[in-house]
Amino acid sequence: MSLTCNAFRFATQSEEGVEWSLKRNCSVTPAQLGGLYASLCAVSLGVAGFLWSQGAMLVLPFAVLELVAVGAAFLVYARHAADSERIRLLDGRLVVEQETAGRVKRSEFVRDWVQIEPHGGDGLMIEVRGGGQTVRLGRFLRPELRPVLVREIRQALRGA
Repeated sequence: MSLTCNAFRFATQSEEGVEWSLKRNCSVTPAQLGGLYASLCAVSLGVAGFLWSQGAMLVLPFAVLELVAVGAAFLVYARHAADSERIRLLDGRLVVEQETAGRVKRSEFVRDWVQIEPHGGDGLMIEVRGGGQTVRLGRFLRPELRPVLVREIRQALRGA
């Protein structure tokens, strides 16, 4: 392949091929969130325990209920914090891997038969079709940048 790293905005090139990695914009990692939740539990239960010892009996059950609700919300966030899409062009194949909540869906397309098209107007999603299967990409990319990604993938498929 005669591709250079400077030819692409989103791709990285290695000996194996070209790769695009699109990830969720995540400002807090699941580990950081766990630490935050543990400190929140310690402070909240400490205050509730003190108030319970002073005779306010209903504070502790409500504090526990609140922490369970916050913990459930944090768990939902943490499950999707590592969601990503990875597109690789390797040995005549376009490989698309989509990770959602820890589950990876992998699709492979023959390079010569794959079609990359914007799907739905205004760059809503990117559709990859070929061999009887269809995959939609671009969830983690701003809509105005999706046409740039389409051009990059097409350019790599042509080997330019």
